Amino acid sequence: MKRGKSKTDAPKKADAKLAVRKGSERPAKKPKKAKAEKDPNKPKRPPSAFFVFMEEFRKTYKEKHPNNKSVAVVGKAGGDKWKTMSEEEKAPYVAKAAKLKTEYTKKLAIYNKNQSGGESRAAAEADEDESDKSKSEVHDDDEGEEGSEEAEDDE
Repeated sequence: MKRGKSKTDAPKKADAKLAVRKGSERPAKKPKKAKAEKDPNKPKRPPSAFFVFMEEFRKTYKEKHPNNKSVAVVGKAGGDKWKTMSEEEKAPYVAKAAKLKTEYTKKLAIYNKNQSGGESRAAAEADEDESDKSKSEVHDDDEGEEGSEEAEDDE
């Protein structure tokens, strides 16, 4: 009659694990490379068409399901809806994503030019702050200032 191996018949692996290792047997640890710090002034990449769609979808989904607190459920529902949409339905989101990408490439070109040009960071930040404002905001600010100057001139 054959019998299976018992625990007592098996070689003792526990002893090998408990044995004291010598320094030469241990593999040398490689020093971790430090990650290059990210420049906070660098423009962020634009969202893809799917993420542009998800911004709008989240709002509508939360209006329909106000008691839902799960982010995963919203994401899964958005993904399912995106998969079922036709190319015509996706077209506005693709167009908006393309527009955002062209704006990003312009900002990135300016950023890279400033980095290679050696401008001071303060000047680069000032340029970026101005470019972040939309044209309507800039015009609104100008109109507000002009209105106050006109009021002073009238007096």
